[in-house]
Amino acid sequence: MITVVGPGAVGGLLAALLHRAGEDVVAVARPATAQRIAAEGLQVRSDAFGTWTAHVPATTAVPAGSAVVLAVKAYALDDVLPGIVAARPRAVLALLNGTAHARALHAAGLEDVACASIQVEAAREQEAIVHRGGYCIVTVPDAAAGGAVPEALARAGVTVRTGGSENEVLWRKYSFLAPTALLTSWTDLPIGPALERDPAVTAGVVEEVAAVATAEGLTLEPERLMAALRKLPGTLESSLQHDVRRGGASELEALGGNLLALAAEHAIPAPSLERVVGDLRGRHD
Repeated sequence: MITVVGPGAVGGLLAALLHRAGEDVVAVARPATAQRIAAEGLQVRSDAFGTWTAHVPATTAVPAGSAVVLAVKAYALDDVLPGIVAARPRAVLALLNGTAHARALHAAGLEDVACASIQVEAAREQEAIVHRGGYCIVTVPDAAAGGAVPEALARAGVTVRTGGSENEVLWRKYSFLAPTALLTSWTDLPIGPALERDPAVTAGVVEEVAAVATAEGLTLEPERLMAALRKLPGTLESSLQHDVRRGGASELEALGGNLLALAAEHAIPAPSLERVVGDLRGRHD
């Protein structure tokens, strides 16, 4: 059995794909969400996979001994981790943003944990999961290749790749996602105009993110990171931006706070990150 913990837009899409492929899958969510999924199923509208409703079984507790796909937002990890540990899963594939979750998961005494990354454009719109862009790519560490969960995802139509060590997999996404999310949120603009709003801050954030990534083991030149950001569609907004705009829970600490902590750990000056993250924290307060 595969358990998807966190059947939101991303987790819900994966649960629906696994169910359609004939996998034994269950969704684990808060009581109200689990009740809704059990009654209505997961409605999916996807550019790549079509439109259907997956009647995925749903519950509030992780079944003992199952393989877990962990797809919650980073800020929800503390809430769900005790239940995962208690279930003694045979494997955990985590798809959270940032890097702090990897330390928490590996310290939790779980036997088989792989922290991976996912590239997908999915959102909840009027009770449906809307998947745009035609791609859904999960990159796993080399050591996780051939595992039960990656193999099941591949059978379900997800593109599964390997990407080196776990640290490399996480930092390749994090080093790109963090400046995108922080700058769009700080300016509350799409990425195109966000990059141009304050060129000095943009350059500082990019340089500081690249320095931290390099110190953490992923050699990254600021020029290459900036070039990648400029290739993004200019109208792109980030999920962090939407969360900050709404004033609810967000991944600010997982994306920005974690960078500041790592910069301090490596004695890397980070004035631009301090300004951006500090301003965003002030809005949240």
